[in-house]
Amino acid sequence: MALAEVEGLRFAYAGGEPVLREVSLRIEERERIALLGPSGSGKSSLLRALSGLVPHFHGGTFSGRVVVAGRDTRETRPAELAGDVATVFQDPEDQIVMAQVANEVAFGLENLGVSPPDIWPRVDEALQLVGAGHLAERRTAELSGGELQRVALASALALKPRLLLLDEPTSQIDPAAAEAFFDAVERLDCAIVVSEQRPARPLAHVQRVLFMDRGSLVLDAPRDDAIAWLAEHRPLYLPHTPERTCDVRGASFSYGGTRVLDGVSLTVDRGEIVALTGPNGAGKTTLALIACGLLAPDHGEVSHGRAAYLAQDPGRHVVTERVIDEVALAVGEERARAALAKVDLTEFADRHPRDLSSGERERLALAAVLALEPELLVLDEPTRGVDPERKEDLARLLRSEAPARGTVVVTHDLPWVASVADRIVTLDVREGIRA
Repeated sequence: MALAEVEGLRFAYAGGEPVLREVSLRIEERERIALLGPSGSGKSSLLRALSGLVPHFHGGTFSGRVVVAGRDTRETRPAELAGDVATVFQDPEDQIVMAQVANEVAFGLENLGVSPPDIWPRVDEALQLVGAGHLAERRTAELSGGELQRVALASALALKPRLLLLDEPTSQIDPAAAEAFFDAVERLDCAIVVSEQRPARPLAHVQRVLFMDRGSLVLDAPRDDAIAWLAEHRPLYLPHTPERTCDVRGASFSYGGTRVLDGVSLTVDRGEIVALTGPNGAGKTTLALIACGLLAPDHGEVSHGRAAYLAQDPGRHVVTERVIDEVALAVGEERARAALAKVDLTEFADRHPRDLSSGERERLALAAVLALEPELLVLDEPTRGVDPERKEDLARLLRSEAPARGTVVVTHDLPWVASVADRIVTLDVREGIRA
């Protein structure tokens, strides 16, 4: 008997179009499965269905059948599945209920009735597994987004579930910690379904791949067969297939008699987010302008794909009377509305750009460059003056869009960029460039 079985699942949130369309699959004990697909393809909804949150927590129209550990989710509430299923969501702050980290990890164990002598060893083990042992005594309200994500992971692992559902589990964890996490997950004695926008890591650790598109399951295959399918149909999801979107070789540049860059090189591949950091005056913005072709180096060579650049304080530069027209200038209204939806500005489409707040104008400028669908996207200090919630929104957006392009982020915001970038390049006034 399969650990989980989905038969003809169709689901639509209240008032919306179906987000899952006739999905059927089986999950066996201890299987490792990667769940891939573009944003909005139904991946998160499928995970919610496997956890019982669909249909019980999220309102909508549900048909078909989902059975987990022998129990039909239409008749079994998520709390009753908690001993067999654990989920880590994209937004860890939505899962945190306790004020202290160790108590947060212990909370689920207490709800399951685990005996008190067994709780704290399991708490310590789970925190160590995700590299968060040092956070045990910290207050959850004081943690960064990345730290909260580790705590949420530890809380799930402490339950020792038979089925572990991971929805973008490393989106706010730096690359080294993400790799360590997947190494740890591979050793777990449970079935795992992981949805990731950085497919290289899960593909290295799974036996099977599911690919969702517009609510339908278009691929369900063993890993090797899936890689062959991805190579033909979705090559951007394959690991280790770099397509260079920017190549700066030995660039030097001076403003008047002041040398800013001296023989600097930088490469960016499609699917990669590269952060440029360093002190003021190190040449970060200059290198970014050279990388996207807006500035020619005094010496050196530059090649790049179709590029878009978002300057610091872009909200000052508006030229139209309506938000939708500002974005549609070069791409037409259909693509403009899609871009506005990505930055949560759809309801402001008919407003005058000057009537937006400064933060909304920043998002408007981002929508305008995203609508161009560039092969290289360069953002100069995109989190300057942005509140923490919007920073997390931007991080999720950049990660979800990463397979479509190469991305360069110029920033001083090191805690934020550590959760976003695949690679951090540091410019130094005296020493040049360091990767």
